[in-house]
Amino acid sequence: MVISLSGNAGPLQPTGQPSLDPVVFFKLVLVGRLENLVSDRRLVEYCALRLDILLFLGYEVDKELPWHSTASRTRQLFPAAVFERLFDHVFAQCVARGLVAGDTQAVDSAPVKANASLDSVREKQPTGASGPFLATGQPAVPSPAVTAAAHHLRREAARQAKRRSEPGPLGAQHEQARLLSNKTHYSPTDPDARISIKPGKARALNYLCSLAVDTAHGVIRHVQADYTDSRDSLHLPRLLTGLQRRLGTNELRLRDLLADAGYANGSNYALLEAQQGTAWIPVFGQYKPEIAGFTYDASADTYACAAGKVLPFHRFNVTPDGSWVKLYWATYRDCQQCPLKPTCVPGAKRKQLTKTIYDAAYRRAWQRQQSRRGHRHRHLRQSTVEAVFGNLLHHYGLRRMNVRGQAGAHKTMLLTAVAYNLKKLLKHRPNRQASLAMVLPRPLLAADRRARRQNRRSQVPTPALGGR
Repeated sequence: MVISLSGNAGPLQPTGQPSLDPVVFFKLVLVGRLENLVSDRRLVEYCALRLDILLFLGYEVDKELPWHSTASRTRQLFPAAVFERLFDHVFAQCVARGLVAGDTQAVDSAPVKANASLDSVREKQPTGASGPFLATGQPAVPSPAVTAAAHHLRREAARQAKRRSEPGPLGAQHEQARLLSNKTHYSPTDPDARISIKPGKARALNYLCSLAVDTAHGVIRHVQADYTDSRDSLHLPRLLTGLQRRLGTNELRLRDLLADAGYANGSNYALLEAQQGTAWIPVFGQYKPEIAGFTYDASADTYACAAGKVLPFHRFNVTPDGSWVKLYWATYRDCQQCPLKPTCVPGAKRKQLTKTIYDAAYRRAWQRQQSRRGHRHRHLRQSTVEAVFGNLLHHYGLRRMNVRGQAGAHKTMLLTAVAYNLKKLLKHRPNRQASLAMVLPRPLLAADRRARRQNRRSQVPTPALGGR
């Protein structure tokens, strides 16, 4: 006998929403991606009006669909490994149907709006302080608050004060204008979201969707959610690790990687060469294949100036952004006695040159960029991965996140990629050549021809003898 809370004996009444079958859950969220529906509430309402979707989900017409919050809660309970397994299963089917070549991959990234607003951002607190560091008249951030190093906040406050004092774009001098930065502000609604801006678009809290697309038929081979406050080149090693793992599972090998100039990095060039791959990534920035007025001797690793003075290699150094470089400089005596010093190094005691440790990899990438094949690969990347991104953002519900946190964003991107690959798989129709079998007459031999002539002669009637 079960005793109820009121004290009366009776059966225990069910409370809460019933659980959701995992198969039904994944069918439901895939329908949302295929129908370009971002909201779970709207997705459930839409499925209730479609008989074909109800048949796909296994629901009768009079059976009530699961509550929208149940689908949201189920998405949080499943780990990302389950979504990865589903993506691998669909990708393996694409490989089996011949939709994946495997040797050439196009990589790109695009920002996706987070489920948070810029109006909710708060200032970070310095480590060990009890209140906000930057005085803006806002109430103190409730604990627990995101903290940052005090010297970082002081440096950012000085930069913002200098920025406000200088003439700038319209609205910068407004009393309610705020200079938002990931170094000083965070979103309590979604702490993993980052403030970013793209040319031609407004500043917003975004996630970064990184894709790797096969150039044969446009099948997505890898997808991941990254932070938008760092450069694309820093995300390539993790993307390459996941891509190589999936290729190795399906017995495929990466040979050529196509990407834009945002992924240009000496360490990325060296990483791909170590894995026996070719990086078709345009070289940009401060790198120059030749230093004007200086000649490099690769055998001795030295530079020679226009006056004939030698600048040998002396030591390695680390730049403020963490890059390793090689330093070359001439002797003090050579520069002081050189007639070209007033025009070469007028304010220094000697001439010093800086070269990245990945100069050889940069040079090979620059040469590939200038080749005819490099131009073809650039157009191939633009026509492959950028078209896929356009479809995902406008037709597969990836224009805005309906979840919070990087883990939830990664699950949503995986589901979107699964829906896209499934549609590619269903639309694929292999070219089948029609064959027709015909029986041709056997060529006659010489003996057969003689036998036919004798038969025709024996069948000729003999004329009658005599007359009238």
